[in-house]
Amino acid sequence: MKGIIVGAGEVGCYLAEQLSQKGIDITVIETDPEQSQRVDESLDVKVFHGNGSSASMLDRAGVTDADMVLSVTSNDLTNLICCSLTKAMNADAVTVARVHDATYADHSLINYQLHFGIDHLVNPEALCAVELAKQIRNPGRVAVENLARGKVEVQQIEVTRHSRYTDKPLRELAMPDDVRVASVVHDGVFEVAGPETIIHPGDALTLFGKPDALAMVRSRFDADYKLNQVRIVLYGGTEIAIGLVRLLNNPRFRVRIIEQDAACCKALAEQFPQVTVIHGDATSRRLLEEEQIGSCDYFVACTKRDEDNVMTCLQASKLGAKHVQLVINKPDYEPILQELKGALGLESVVSPRLATANELLHMISREPAVEVGRFAGTPSKLLEIKVSSRSPSVGKEIRELLRPANTIFVAIIHRFDARVPSASDRIMAGDRIIVLTTHEAEEAVVRLLA
Repeated sequence: MKGIIVGAGEVGCYLAEQLSQKGIDITVIETDPEQSQRVDESLDVKVFHGNGSSASMLDRAGVTDADMVLSVTSNDLTNLICCSLTKAMNADAVTVARVHDATYADHSLINYQLHFGIDHLVNPEALCAVELAKQIRNPGRVAVENLARGKVEVQQIEVTRHSRYTDKPLRELAMPDDVRVASVVHDGVFEVAGPETIIHPGDALTLFGKPDALAMVRSRFDADYKLNQVRIVLYGGTEIAIGLVRLLNNPRFRVRIIEQDAACCKALAEQFPQVTVIHGDATSRRLLEEEQIGSCDYFVACTKRDEDNVMTCLQASKLGAKHVQLVINKPDYEPILQELKGALGLESVVSPRLATANELLHMISREPAVEVGRFAGTPSKLLEIKVSSRSPSVGKEIRELLRPANTIFVAIIHRFDARVPSASDRIMAGDRIIVLTTHEAEEAVVRLLA
């Protein structure tokens, strides 16, 4: 297998190292001559010094024979042009472009991904926002997995004694269309839920659906759960903060943003009138005390200055913020902060570099099925399976498929759309299906789809 990586920055180098260790023949294209030399000396890859958005450079690097091209420079236009040229020169290559500007995720006027013919667009800031929002939306003992970059969520909850949904079959429960009960563990016995499944107090349920819809449904099974108002303070009006605001667009989330740049504050206030924007420097303890950071539920430091992020998180933790989340940009800081996060009072440390690299490795995997999550205490696992053109399921509705026992389809990702599947959804070649299944049924469901 052959791959080309355009851009030898932190993400590009990490990918080159990981993929070359998997036995993939990797070629790196980098514009900086010094960085090109460093990569050539430190990694077992071919290195070209040049412009990855040049057709002649891509040709020299062997794009016509490449199985994949990952353009991960810091310049969005370079990445888009590179991947678009790749598709023109080698239609079979899998193309992935790293983009920072959220404009390219807006499909209201034009689908940029479709227009440029790119297989995948990856936004590092959006990936970080999804990881941070997951914990804010679902605090406490609920186990959560995010699928399809946060568009579908899977939760495991315990049914409480006072739930009004107990001792009834699922077919009698008025569940929203975009929420499903996937499985039930009753007295230690696991089963995939069906219309006649009866819910009992103490059962462990696995639910999947749209995040906001799941938040509303959860209280019906967990009588102790209340949709209390959550107070969130974000330090830095960055792309990550903007992504978080969009993901937390619900009246129960009260968001404040502290930002040093006055022009940025004005732009944020105009774009998000429901958000309180504060012009100031959160490294000042006095400002944190004035804004009563100690009484907030979540404090998230997400500027592009790692030292400021670390210091403000330490201050917020000392002042009494219930949950403190840190975004770290420099790879050198990441391991030590992950190791010390408990001692420093940090609930989570999120890295755009690592989130992007892991997402890209997942996307380009040639394995027929990739495990994307599992829940402790159950024999179940979540698999993402890419539907082959030779699959016997292609062209059939989900209701027509003979699914193995203890298997349920959790999400269907078709080109640029991800949703909770219904029985009438038709399987198409190239779709990615996320299934909840067991080890015993894994081989059969992979054979059915892949």
